[in-house]
Amino acid sequence: MTGDADAIARYDLTLDRFLRYHPDVVELATEVATAARPVPMASALYAYLHLMGTDADDRGPAVDAYRALTTSAGIDRERAHADAIGDWLAGDWHGAANTLDELLARWPTDVLALMFGHQLDFFLGDAQRLRDRPLRTLAVLDHPHAGFVRGMAAFGLEESGQYDAALDTGLAAVAAHPDDVWAIHAVVHTHEMRGAVDEGIRFLRSDDTAWEAGNLFTVHNWWHMALYELEAGRPDRALAIYDTEIHHAGSAGIPIEMLDASALLWRLLLDGVDTGDRFAVLADAWAPKVAAAPWYAFNDLHATMALAGADRRAEAGAVVDRLTAYLATATGSNARFTAAVGLPACRAVVAFVEDDHDEVVELLQPIRRTLNVFGGSHAQRDALQRTLLESALRAGRYELAVALTDERLGGRETSVYSWLQRSRARRGLGDLDGAESATAAAAAHRSRFAAA
Repeated sequence: MTGDADAIARYDLTLDRFLRYHPDVVELATEVATAARPVPMASALYAYLHLMGTDADDRGPAVDAYRALTTSAGIDRERAHADAIGDWLAGDWHGAANTLDELLARWPTDVLALMFGHQLDFFLGDAQRLRDRPLRTLAVLDHPHAGFVRGMAAFGLEESGQYDAALDTGLAAVAAHPDDVWAIHAVVHTHEMRGAVDEGIRFLRSDDTAWEAGNLFTVHNWWHMALYELEAGRPDRALAIYDTEIHHAGSAGIPIEMLDASALLWRLLLDGVDTGDRFAVLADAWAPKVAAAPWYAFNDLHATMALAGADRRAEAGAVVDRLTAYLATATGSNARFTAAVGLPACRAVVAFVEDDHDEVVELLQPIRRTLNVFGGSHAQRDALQRTLLESALRAGRYELAVALTDERLGGRETSVYSWLQRSRARRGLGDLDGAESATAAAAAHRSRFAAA
């Protein structure tokens, strides 16, 4: 890379902090990007850092860094980063991901390209590339950062359904770096997908990990703990986590954290849990974000959940209207996200709070197998799967509800939530014995989880 030894050392330190999601990465990235003679790769890191937040408000600083990079890039690798950032800023998220794939084919140990390619794969819901990018780099990387790459591979393996390999790989990454919060997150996802809620709770509470505070990924891992608490039948604990860790007066107010808040409150709403005025407070935080031009449909959905949950139906409907108008002329990746999933999902959320449950089913059933195309993880997208199931039950479409619970229990036989929904569906069909059996299964698993 271009630059003197001291500047490159500062860049390396910043990259190391970024791999750990250490909060001082923001200050360090600003320092290296605004130095008297910034190295081109520092400008690239700074631009990626702002793009990763998926907040339209952050595009300005990213554009400034991109311009600095395009004028200072001295070698092909730096120019390739400029091409990827340019694609992303232009709204071609898929093109940026492809450019980073080509870059990594030439320079497979470029951890910056890997990290942001991995994030793009997450935003695009591309499970195969989430898995394959880091596995390719692991094959050739001989460096202390290999442990962090292993954590990325663990998440890709989990999203690809390779749970045994994901758990082994993730635990190895955490053993190498107990503060590798991305690897911790991969292990947590794996336990959830396997239905091992008690193991997930014990893992997060163990002394072998360092994730609870002091990093940029704290909120998301606390969100996972709250999901475990819900499955264990402790919504009061989930709400306590929400208040202290997920959304409160000191929260940053950034979409990547607020969507966790929306997703948790929406699950509680589906379960009939009283959340007080929390939706109203969260809707206030989202309102300025939805006033901007559409940038990432995954955020639009979670903003709509907050507004609808707060019974601000006119504002939630306005998001739907804005997205509908946007699709009339928009091109690029977000237009694809919005058309395929974002807009029908937002419409379904509004229909849900309006008690139009047949409409929710009609909107979500056709897209339920392709939700990944607008990003997020299996765990995050499950909020929409639960919305479909809840509306099927409320609409009296019990045969569909039974089919949906059969699918869920086929993958996670220990799911308390799924057993409870099966009980409701069986009762709706008049199968009282089946309902009682499902209720008993839910109670047995919940008792096991509550002991964790």
